[in-house]
Amino acid sequence: MRTLLITGPGGSGRTTVAAATAFAAAREGTRTLLLGAGPEDALGPVLGDADLPGLTVRRVDADAGFRADLAALQERAGGALDLLGASRLVPEETGPLPGAEELAVLRALRDAAASEDAYDLLVVDLPAAPRALPLLALPEELRRVLRRLLPPERQAARALRPVLGRLAGVPMPAEWIYETAARLDLQLAAVQALLADRGTAVRLVAEPGPAGADALRTAALGVALRGLRLDAVVANRVLPESEAAGWLAGPVAQQRKTLDEWREEHTVHPVAHLGRDPRGADDLAALAAPVAPAVTGPVRWPVTDRIAEDGVLVWHLPLPGARRNSLDLVRRGDELTVTAGPFRRVVPLPSALRRCTVDGAALREGELRIRFRPDPELWPRTR
Repeated sequence: MRTLLITGPGGSGRTTVAAATAFAAAREGTRTLLLGAGPEDALGPVLGDADLPGLTVRRVDADAGFRADLAALQERAGGALDLLGASRLVPEETGPLPGAEELAVLRALRDAAASEDAYDLLVVDLPAAPRALPLLALPEELRRVLRRLLPPERQAARALRPVLGRLAGVPMPAEWIYETAARLDLQLAAVQALLADRGTAVRLVAEPGPAGADALRTAALGVALRGLRLDAVVANRVLPESEAAGWLAGPVAQQRKTLDEWREEHTVHPVAHLGRDPRGADDLAALAAPVAPAVTGPVRWPVTDRIAEDGVLVWHLPLPGARRNSLDLVRRGDELTVTAGPFRRVVPLPSALRRCTVDGAALREGELRIRFRPDPELWPRTR
């Protein structure tokens, strides 16, 4: 199954484009699942009465997911709650906590990927880019935190945990905590595998113009830093060239200039302005949204061997749109923290680079090239 994640700046019409993309795919005979992951049911008004064979529409229900999680947590921790004399919460009387919506979206992605229903394409209408990009970073970040707090190797001492607790004089983590962490790690790994799959791509929607160009540049940088594949840019609400007269001449020229700039860096699909808010099957068909991309290889961050020429290994990180004054690198053990603009990612070093020291970095042609010099104390010696 291919997965197309659609996001963009707020107000760019990304929900309309997501619906039109799923509608176009279903019309071509592709069994399509359209997943609405926004906080509100924005897909309903756009789709209207559109009913197309091969198109299934679902919406993430953060409330239901939170209530189910709360009930399950209280069931597992029932013994401890009873010992403390704590009264249990009624899920129906509690609203979702911050972060519940993001976890519900991740669960919906996992369930869609593991669904027994046969779909060829999953189209996800994500929230606006400032929220969508941190959401897509959650699986990797949460798994990293879990490994730090509850390292898997500690679980090997399960039988000794009561003894260690008495010797240390402090309570040791209960078994159910490890079981819950392992289950959560497995679920996050499934979502992470979906995002890294060669059939998964991100499509950014923006309205051509100065504001849209700035927001698109930032979003594309965030997508690149996460190692996700950017399929294309959908330029939404493009005004017809035939209307470039009178007061419309300025906006049309501005859009034309932005489109030319975008085409230098991205594959761009213009979607025409209908002169109204698209509603229903006829309008979705009139938008002629581009079909889903073909399956290609994943994004790679290769390491090139320059030891013979310069005595270094070079790690290549494609970061289009990055600027030197907003880049920062911090090496901590076997991890490298990369900050690019408003985004940050902690990435494990490839095995060969763990035996090296950072020798410098340079940003050239939208690519960050980090030089590593072999550590004589760690690097294998040759005769």
